[in-house]
Amino acid sequence: MTDLVNKKVLKKITPERLKNIALFYLKRFETTRYGLRSVLKRRVDAYAYQNKEFDKMQAYDWIEKLLDDFVRMKYIDDARFAEFKVRDYLAAGKSPRYIIGKCKEKGVEEAIVLRLLSEREYDPYDAAMRLAKKKKIGPFEADKVKRKERRSKDLAVLVRAGFDYDIAVKVLESDEEV
Repeated sequence: MTDLVNKKVLKKITPERLKNIALFYLKRFETTRYGLRSVLKRRVDAYAYQNKEFDKMQAYDWIEKLLDDFVRMKYIDDARFAEFKVRDYLAAGKSPRYIIGKCKEKGVEEAIVLRLLSEREYDPYDAAMRLAKKKKIGPFEADKVKRKERRSKDLAVLVRAGFDYDIAVKVLESDEEV
């Protein structure tokens, strides 16, 4: 007996359908132009895979027109998205290097992120201390023996998070708890 694969038949992609998909997505998530384009292209590609005669390039043109309209109507705004991300990442103790990398992954220009970071007060030591507190490393490790044993691992955590080596060492050698 063979297993039958249940294939979901996708609804036809039209400009109106793409708009509805985009609006539904935007109702739930704040995103960038790049992010919304990716979501819509995945839907188009899935439909085109099932329907070989479908013109993907025409659908991609519909997507670009829709994105232009959404930017004009301020439904999507890369600067607004970056502002939310910068605020949240700084509150979580992330480094500027990490924030820039994450925003670039989402399609936000580096210049926008750098401008937002320059508008905010940022102390890398305080941010590294917040991360150390969250991860319970360095001065926030209660057991002094474990703290010494895990020093190199804790240092690696801070450096991977984008903090300079000097800041990471300063945090791990600190006895203050913020």
